[in-house]
Amino acid sequence: MNILPRLSASLIAGLALLLSVPAHAIVGGGAPSTEGVARSVVTIVGSRGNFCTGALIAPKLVLTAAHCVPSGAEYKIVEYGADRQPSLLDVKSVTIHPGFNMQAMSGHRATADVALLQLAAPPKGKTPAALGSPDIPINVGSRFSVAGIGVTVRGDGKSGGTIRVAGLVATGKPGTLQIRLVDPVGQGTREGLGACTGDSGAPVFEDKQGGPVIVGVVSWSTGPNGSAGCGGMTGVTPLTLYRDWIVQTAQKWGMGL
Repeated sequence: MNILPRLSASLIAGLALLLSVPAHAIVGGGAPSTEGVARSVVTIVGSRGNFCTGALIAPKLVLTAAHCVPSGAEYKIVEYGADRQPSLLDVKSVTIHPGFNMQAMSGHRATADVALLQLAAPPKGKTPAALGSPDIPINVGSRFSVAGIGVTVRGDGKSGGTIRVAGLVATGKPGTLQIRLVDPVGQGTREGLGACTGDSGAPVFEDKQGGPVIVGVVSWSTGPNGSAGCGGMTGVTPLTLYRDWIVQTAQKWGMGL
């Protein structure tokens, strides 16, 4: 585990941005949380100054979005000690699903936007979440929960960093390739709950008989009525087609799911 004095300048800058003011996450007033599904959520920072959300699915395994961890950069997990002082946990390996296409994701089209991070050690105070896949067929109105560390104000990185949870519902024509979620109140036609910058890679949960399980990751967002921004629609990559790859990759790394 590396502490702040040993970090690259860009990693320090990214971490400072998250910690410089009291932080929030998810636009539209998502409820802050440290328990339940939030116990699996981690913050990923990159040497290019970006930050994303991930979810612990095994003691040393994090699930996130592929577009969060492009090659050619260094990644760390932010963790906090008992004194709430941050330190960064090393990432040993990163693997992106071979079917991921950045151009498709940028155009809000379906692609394999999933990746795994192998950690050097388990993050402090975190508990792995169960991995699953959404109930099929996915119907309009189906309920999901998103837990992320992204910004509450678009363009203001200082407003990100604390885990918040939002309850959203499926809209459009949800399927095994992509799920589009909206605030159940505004239905995406006016600003409401939704993912924003920093929530990429956030786990998307569906309640099952045994409790909530991760069934997808956040890939993109829009403003109301498909405009640029946040608080309108949250695009999710469901794990239906990718869960086997996740399990097989974990096994290669000596981890069971």
